[in-house]
Amino acid sequence: MELNTPHEEWDLEIKPHDSVFNLHLKDVWNYRDLLWLLVRRDFVSFYKQTVLGPLWFFIQPIFTTIVFTFVFGGLAKIGTSHVPQPLFYMAGTIAWNYFADCLTKTSTVFKDNANIFGKVYFPRLIMPLSIVFSNLVKFGVQFGLFLIVFIYYLIQYHYFPESLKPGDKVEPNLLVLLFPILMILMAILGLGLGLIITALTTKYRDLAFVVTFGMQLLMYATPVIYPLSEASEKYRFIIKANPMTGLIETFRYGFTGGGKFYMDSFVYSVVASLVLFMIGLIIFNKVEKDFVDTV
Repeated sequence: MELNTPHEEWDLEIKPHDSVFNLHLKDVWNYRDLLWLLVRRDFVSFYKQTVLGPLWFFIQPIFTTIVFTFVFGGLAKIGTSHVPQPLFYMAGTIAWNYFADCLTKTSTVFKDNANIFGKVYFPRLIMPLSIVFSNLVKFGVQFGLFLIVFIYYLIQYHYFPESLKPGDKVEPNLLVLLFPILMILMAILGLGLGLIITALTTKYRDLAFVVTFGMQLLMYATPVIYPLSEASEKYRFIIKANPMTGLIETFRYGFTGGGKFYMDSFVYSVVASLVLFMIGLIIFNKVEKDFVDTV
């Protein structure tokens, strides 16, 4: 006698073997509530016991811009492609900080969350994604500050040009419309590199220290404090090999019109960001299956 058993549908199916190319993106979407919870946790916990709280979002780029203007613009006399110095340095600073924060914080995901990963199941990709989104909140605040400075100099350029240095200009162009795409590319570039590094840190803990120190040096190989046009021809190809170069140059050129738009550098940045992001996802997916045994 054959019994008719009702068909059962499961929310989650655990399998012993899986392809590294199966990224479980559907699971990530199903756990989106957890993603927003982690974003809120990161935001609240970081500033909960600070005196100034979220004001640090504004203080960091303001002080960095002041120091860069004094040291590199005043003492070193490095040109800014006829863009007002505070506007030039703030544009590079906020873009670089977003990328750097995404990379450095993602690069220690396995080490920092080993206890949680070992106790409960959820898509591991949720953790690095929450870092990217929480950093996006910080960038949004700093971008608002940048817009205030941008509008201030835009008004000066059109109505009070005598208050600017001779030759300085602020002429936004249609490339400013690429801003959302630039943000996505910065996010996936930082995320992709961070995923690769965090996978390696499960066996090589020293990489965490190398990344922190290396990001400080890498900033000087990126046109944050100087335009690409001011770089020596001898070393320009090295700077162009940095995927962030095309993104920052395009971001700054779109809003200010200073310097020039390097199509080859921008296309290279797009391709490199997408490739590194996919490589990072695949490596992360492979390592997260058994990283608890090595962390």
